[in-house]
Amino acid sequence: MPIRLAIVDGHTLTRYGLHELILQYSDIEIVAEYTSAAEASRAIGDVRPDVVTIDVALPDSDGLQLAREFRDRQAGLGIVILTSKGEDDILFRALETGASAFVAKTAPVEEVISAIRHAAVAANSFTASGLAVAISRRRAAQERLALSPRETEVLRLLRDGLSIPAISMAMFISQSTTKTYVARLYEKLGAANRSQALMTAVRHGLIDSDEDGTPIRVPLTAGAARRPASAVVGVGPVRSQARTSVA
Repeated sequence: MPIRLAIVDGHTLTRYGLHELILQYSDIEIVAEYTSAAEASRAIGDVRPDVVTIDVALPDSDGLQLAREFRDRQAGLGIVILTSKGEDDILFRALETGASAFVAKTAPVEEVISAIRHAAVAANSFTASGLAVAISRRRAAQERLALSPRETEVLRLLRDGLSIPAISMAMFISQSTTKTYVARLYEKLGAANRSQALMTAVRHGLIDSDEDGTPIRVPLTAGAARRPASAVVGVGPVRSQARTSVA
């Protein structure tokens, strides 16, 4: 029996191109196409595909969040993440969500087909071109940054949204010492503020976005608002000429 495939992609041309591509392979059958996460989430249980391809950037959601939802709902579903962005942090997020494969949209046709076939027979394993190289780059970055255990603890508390006074209380240190730790973190990460530091730390695998996979949290202050989950994706270190602000 052919592999039953569902496609989730908000771009008409991408869906059309993938559809036309799949027609050339008799062992794969497209059983559904969805343009949004909400539509796919509602209907995919009725369709019961063997494999689903999901674009990272959906019109109404982060495709990786949809992948996590599908994995929680259907342990045996093959999940292939398709993306136009090949950054390492997106690859590792795909791995963490339980995806079966990660493929760039610019990859050769055979790589896309191989990913779908892999997902159909080994849904709970992960394959991605360049995974070994990405792991090496992440390890090199972690060794270069080399945070101390105390700095890592401060970084995790910053991720959890704690203020400087709250971090001081949690770690039983003075606010002055806390500010020193935070300033040192900003310097190592090449960041000018908390948001930049957290985004860079997530990108290099120094911390997870959160222990349960939810986005990093930044405390609300005057003139500031919480950043959406998408802010974490694909954002590298940002260097600023302005004076570093500890907040």
